[in-house]
Amino acid sequence: MGKKLSGTRGRGGKHHRGRGRGGGSHSSHARHLDIDERPDSAIDDVGQAQRDSDEEEEDEQVTIDVPVAMWDFDHCDPKRCSGKKLSRLGLIKELKVPSKFRGIVVSPKGTQVIAPNDRDIVLKGGVAVVECSWARLDDVPFNKISSPHERLLPYLIASNPVNYGKPWRLNCVEALAAAFYITGFDEYAERLLSGFGWGGSFWKVNQSLIEQYRQCSTADEVTRKQEEIIAQLNANWKQSRKERDEEGDDLLVANPNHQQWDAHSDDDEPPDSTDGSDTSSVR
Repeated sequence: MGKKLSGTRGRGGKHHRGRGRGGGSHSSHARHLDIDERPDSAIDDVGQAQRDSDEEEEDEQVTIDVPVAMWDFDHCDPKRCSGKKLSRLGLIKELKVPSKFRGIVVSPKGTQVIAPNDRDIVLKGGVAVVECSWARLDDVPFNKISSPHERLLPYLIASNPVNYGKPWRLNCVEALAAAFYITGFDEYAERLLSGFGWGGSFWKVNQSLIEQYRQCSTADEVTRKQEEIIAQLNANWKQSRKERDEEGDDLLVANPNHQQWDAHSDDDEPPDSTDGSDTSSVR
């Protein structure tokens, strides 16, 4: 839709500009020129301007130029499933077993973590995930999911509403975004996450981790960096527990500011230091 044609009359289809002080001194021809030659009104065009702006935003959306796919085993509630939402948004292709995928497949059956030097594989073949429930991994026919490039994800933290703050428990869109971030396709990751109200928190929660992994090159280097990160987290946790225990021994009266924390704290175990073998089973 373009702008109004010259000669288009104001709202209501009537001319009113000749009325008021001095209005009677102008001829009808002058009044006609006055309307036809005036600049387009910002008020008249506000609706069109908004539509033009919306169209420009749509045109500026990033196009993901590599395949993005998933094997969906219908384990999850469709209303909460991030993979199904990506499908509704037209951002992912659903694969059927035993379809083959030539790009990176984020899978618990992978033997190495994804690394920055996987970028060329992503560029040529894209990224796929297995959309299934964490509780039903044994029901997934992984032997029928074929790819020459199966990968694990390194230590990352979920930001989705179901598993927020839990290490390893990434859902489908987070797993895809993680793979794109680590291999240097930030815009693709952000395009996928943009479909979710909480999507922006994934980068905020994991920025430090992802940037450390991106300083590596190979899977071995990423694995070593992951081990360093987990070791540091465990050391921090032990130090925190030691300080809390020492504080409790020194105080004759319990600090009321700590009572609620001590009664309800889940911080009785160190950070999850599993090897990440199920980091890519997503929901």
